[in-house]
Amino acid sequence: MDNMSPRLKAFLSEPIGEKDVAWVDGISCELAINLVTKGFNKAYVLLGQFLLMHKNEAEFQRWIICCCGATECEARQSSTCLKEWCACFL
Repeated sequence: MDNMSPRLKAFLSEPIGEKDVAWVDGISCELAINLVTKGFNKAYVLLGQFLLMHKNEAEFQRWIICCCGATECEARQSSTCLKEWCACFL
């Protein structure tokens, strides 16, 4: 956990609960707005999409880039964040 960003550490420190999607590491303000307009307003809703894709990071990254306008870096960071959260809590 030493090489994790402070934002990722904070996200992994507790259950998702009702956190806004902007809490997910790698989600910028602009990307959060795009996600909210598509119905992904909560972190658990985005996690649900990740789980629907069977925790396949490459597939999730393609989806968030193509459908939501994420950059490659945002896609990588957010999929890693969700993968790590699953490892901690599922």
